[in-house]
Amino acid sequence: MRISVDPNSNVPPFEQVRSTLAEQINSGELPVGTKLPTVRALAADLGIAANTAAKAYRELEQAGLLQTRGRAGTFVSDAGNQAAARAAEAAATYAQITHALGIPATEALAIVKAALKA
Repeated sequence: MRISVDPNSNVPPFEQVRSTLAEQINSGELPVGTKLPTVRALAADLGIAANTAAKAYRELEQAGLLQTRGRAGTFVSDAGNQAAARAAEAAATYAQITHALGIPATEALAIVKAALKA
């Protein structure tokens, strides 16, 4: 697991942690069942507040990418595999709809990019 936080970035630290972990989970770099460091250990390693690390973990858990098992710790959930499949399915549906509406691919991609920035 490799995570870094850029204190000079316009992106909040919790979002840097959340997005990095989500990318690593979805790419398979962090496989299902991988145990993550405790919130305090992660915060200490990254030089961020424990609440910041906890917020990142909480959002990933709500997205189904992480699972907290009480005192046993926090693990990569098997739902991470399903998230990529659901996203691909949504993308296929979006492509069908925009094609049916006559929206060119470049414009459809611009719409997605704008939505992802929101």
